[in-house]
Amino acid sequence: MAGQGRSGVAVPASPGSRGHGHGGAGAPTRGGMAHDGAEKAHPRSRRPGERTSSLLASWRTTMRHAWPEWWPVWLGLAVLFLPTFFSLFTGAWIGEEQGHGPMIFGLALWLIYRKWPQVRSLEPASSAAGWPVLVLGLMLHLLGRTQHILMFEIGAILLVLAAVVLVKCGARALRVLWFPFFFMLFMVPLPSEFVAAVTMPMKMAVSWATEQILFVAGYPIGRSGVILQVGQYQLLVADACAGLQTLLTLEALGLFYLNLMRHPSAFRNVGLALLIVPISFSANVIRVVVLTLITYHYGDAAGQGFLHGFAGMVLFLTALALILAVDSSLQWAARRRQARGGEGT
Repeated sequence: MAGQGRSGVAVPASPGSRGHGHGGAGAPTRGGMAHDGAEKAHPRSRRPGERTSSLLASWRTTMRHAWPEWWPVWLGLAVLFLPTFFSLFTGAWIGEEQGHGPMIFGLALWLIYRKWPQVRSLEPASSAAGWPVLVLGLMLHLLGRTQHILMFEIGAILLVLAAVVLVKCGARALRVLWFPFFFMLFMVPLPSEFVAAVTMPMKMAVSWATEQILFVAGYPIGRSGVILQVGQYQLLVADACAGLQTLLTLEALGLFYLNLMRHPSAFRNVGLALLIVPISFSANVIRVVVLTLITYHYGDAAGQGFLHGFAGMVLFLTALALILAVDSSLQWAARRRQARGGEGT
């Protein structure tokens, strides 16, 4: 929310996420690493410190074998994209609208790291389709960089990385890594005209819901469009409080959660993916209600201070709690469906 008149609130989001890794110690690799039979047969019998040391040793061995083959690629990617990332971390990615970018990119790289043992187990099969994709990515990067079109500049990162996977590892490897690349689409900014057209109805809905909730609770509140008047304070519901980017970020986190959980039930997966939209709306309403109450009870200084920033954490913690609650409900419903199916047979 942003203030108008005496008060203003603008909330940066502080997302959080959780994840877990999976094994792959027994998978064959191109680097020539071999794992003993005891580790394969009893991977959990080793102490945590020993497992960590073994993973670090395996990682060092992999890097040592991969270095001669991959250092030209890493050098080229660094020369191409370091200026872009410097611009992002000093510009777009420190603002509210694109602040989710580093989180999306970091989680995508972690997902690629988790899947990389599976990629290395595949037979080397370079795909010629990678070269046209690389040319397209380089042209898009040049256009975005020179014309300051952020959507093109960030989109070029996906195309160039996909081209590298195709050229070095083949189409089967890209199929293995499809979700990390799909996940990175959420960090590509949408056209501003489209965002503005979609955001205004969302802000209106959040403002209306906030007014109804606080009115029922007995607070002196009124509304004019997206402006809330509570007591002596006038608050404007800004784009960051109910915008499309918040919805996309929460949708990305929900899909990330589904990818980690690997639910076998299609009903559960599709249901949770669709319900993330009302979950995002509910979390935004709670965020605006919290900010309005902070300003009403503690004044403008509190609304613009630490509690103001803390409301961003409230948004994502609320969304995470709602996602887990909905997922538990869907799990219970899926069990009931299976039980009824079993009784019917």
